Amino acid sequence: MSSKSQPRTKPLALRTGDTVGIAAPASNIKLELLEAGCDGLRHAGYEPFYFDSILDRDLYFAGSVERRARELEAMFGRDDIHAILCARGGYGANYLLNVLDPAKIAPYPKIIVGYSDLTALLTCFADNARFVTFHGPMVTKDFAFAGGVDPESWQNALGGAAEWEVAEGSGAKPLVSGTAEGILYGGCLSILVASLGTPHEIRPSGTILFLEDIAAKPYQIDRMLMQLKLGGRLKDVRGIVFGEMLDCRQSPDQDYTLEEVILRIVGDLGIPVAFGLRSGHVSRANITLPFGVQARLEVGSSVNLHILEAATEKR
Repeated sequence: MSSKSQPRTKPLALRTGDTVGIAAPASNIKLELLEAGCDGLRHAGYEPFYFDSILDRDLYFAGSVERRARELEAMFGRDDIHAILCARGGYGANYLLNVLDPAKIAPYPKIIVGYSDLTALLTCFADNARFVTFHGPMVTKDFAFAGGVDPESWQNALGGAAEWEVAEGSGAKPLVSGTAEGILYGGCLSILVASLGTPHEIRPSGTILFLEDIAAKPYQIDRMLMQLKLGGRLKDVRGIVFGEMLDCRQSPDQDYTLEEVILRIVGDLGIPVAFGLRSGHVSRANITLPFGVQARLEVGSSVNLHILEAATEKR
């Protein structure tokens, strides 16, 4: 099924002074990092809010499945919460996919931001609840440290800029030249591949597909990309942008690059391909990408990703 089968609802824009809800849908979190992230949010001009149960633990999860699901549903339903920021990724968001009640979420489209394991929720909400979601900085990761958030893309994406671009300074470099338009979509490669064969399978047809990961060896990246290719999930993709791909190497002295590995698989698709855009698992200044809006990818001597429509509605 195409990711462009019908338009997605745009949540209301985020403004300075708004209250942002912090949710932990996956792994458990540390109080000191939560507090540091809240300080970062206040410095950025927002008022953070979280339920006390956010510090619950169940093995390596942030409490029970029921706690995590009810937390998200409550955040979506509250009028005083203007955006939902995930505390961290880790593992466990997939447990929520069959527990969350879409009827309690779809009527209240709201900004939700995360990456890594939260890819499972971002694509699920984009595909099933049919609203725009945001691949970008998290509270105990990026907001907790100076320079962790790219302010320009954050403001453009969440503030409702009509048209903007991720260009110079994004870290992206060309692999295969070309120009393409499609719906921006994607996330963490390993989580996207894990969706295949489930009721929550990704829908990348007609998209500019963003793929990123961390600490996966080149042969593992190869295997996951081949699974997407052999499964026909790259057949109707319009263009591909890879993330920074931190620590994705076999050894420090390997005699090949990850870019060479990637090109062996996607280089014959006849679409533009770029590598290195700094969103998700990054070394600094996490770039916010809106999933579910029309975008144009231009790959030549440089890389430009143009966001062609506002991702949020003005309030």
